[in-house]
Amino acid sequence: MDLLTLTCFSLVPCFVFLLLKPILERRNRACFVLHYECYKGKDERKLDSGTCAQIVQRNEKLGLEEYRFLLKTMISSGIGEETYGPRNILEGREDNPNLLDAYTEMDEIMFDTLDNLFAETGISPREIGILVVNVSLFPPAPSLVSRLVNRYKMREDIKSYNLSGMGCGASVISIDLVQRLFKIYKNTLALVVSTESLSPHWYSGKDRSMMLSNCLFRTGGSSVLLTNNVKLKNKAIMKLKTVVRAHVGYDEEAYACSMQMEDSEGHKGFLRTKHLEKAAARAMAKNFQVLIPRVLPVKELFRYSITSSFKRRGANGESSSRIGLNLKSGIQHFCIPPGRRANIESIGKRLGLDEHDTEPARMALHRFGNTSSSGIWYVLGYMEAKKRLRKGENALMISMGAGFESSNCVWQIMKDMNCENIWKDSIGHYPELSETPNPFEGKYDWINDDAVSF
Repeated sequence: MDLLTLTCFSLVPCFVFLLLKPILERRNRACFVLHYECYKGKDERKLDSGTCAQIVQRNEKLGLEEYRFLLKTMISSGIGEETYGPRNILEGREDNPNLLDAYTEMDEIMFDTLDNLFAETGISPREIGILVVNVSLFPPAPSLVSRLVNRYKMREDIKSYNLSGMGCGASVISIDLVQRLFKIYKNTLALVVSTESLSPHWYSGKDRSMMLSNCLFRTGGSSVLLTNNVKLKNKAIMKLKTVVRAHVGYDEEAYACSMQMEDSEGHKGFLRTKHLEKAAARAMAKNFQVLIPRVLPVKELFRYSITSSFKRRGANGESSSRIGLNLKSGIQHFCIPPGRRANIESIGKRLGLDEHDTEPARMALHRFGNTSSSGIWYVLGYMEAKKRLRKGENALMISMGAGFESSNCVWQIMKDMNCENIWKDSIGHYPELSETPNPFEGKYDWINDDAVSF
């Protein structure tokens, strides 16, 4: 064999590697969802309208106008009779929470969803290679992620991450972290646990901008099992197509529009300012500039580029609030964060969606309330319970968090999704149940009918 032939043969593996490298890299970027579980509280933890009113009336610092404001906020929130609250608040101990209250709330949510997940999938906790827990307002030591490692006796080389302060967008942020880690650790199983701590963070003051959180947030959480092992592809229910994050914290108004703080009398709470909607719109616009070209067909992008100048301007020359694109040309399902009915409707209008598209978010809000970062998984659960999710379709998860950040991701449905979940006992009553008269209306005659603005 001459030198030239030998050299050519020696270069063959290099050429093969170069040809296969893009394929291997795509395989390494794979991120599949194998299963997810959402938390459903016990009946004794339900916050019906009467209980909510009693909790409001326990705050002796409030005057008649503050009572009116709170009850009108609950009336307009879109929340129903069957949401869940923390034990200490239902027991009347919201002014004196202790560390055990916070741990108990977290344990119930995390252990319940993970126990169910392990039982449903047959996966052992020892098989988990990556664990991410996000709880914005409760960063104890040892961390909550260490608490899970200890309870489930997970392996010693697990890659564990505990995220705090990320707000309602933390679940998608955690997904982004996992898919980046998947590029490093091959054939791995990962868990993302998302919830929020309400027990020690009940606001007992009278600042209206800080009282809103008491009305809107409810107990909830989710656990999601992911993998980058292509051998498990046939077991996956969804595949991650893209994640995009946009941060507008450089702007002072956006940074301060949603913030944990103390009021003028020293009461701790969570401030939501009038600039929140503006910050959310700005962050979402930045996000969609990157996201949309990745998920919409070229035909729709071309159509939009031709007609954009007309779509952006109304008859009076002012900018339109709608983005002008037909998102449904590339996305079939929309997991809008179930934060508040007005917010859902605002996002739906901005994205050009109809009532069918926003229905899952409105129903999730009515049944489970605003469960912070886990809320979008309750929305997905509603779609699955209604048997809407079909193989090959795309689902967009929209999330926003304090800071201010917009974090969105798109999933491709890998198989028809129709398994029973936490909606199984109530799905037959929706959407009709949410259209019945608001449970708060008619009970409090001293509440006037003026529209609430905040």
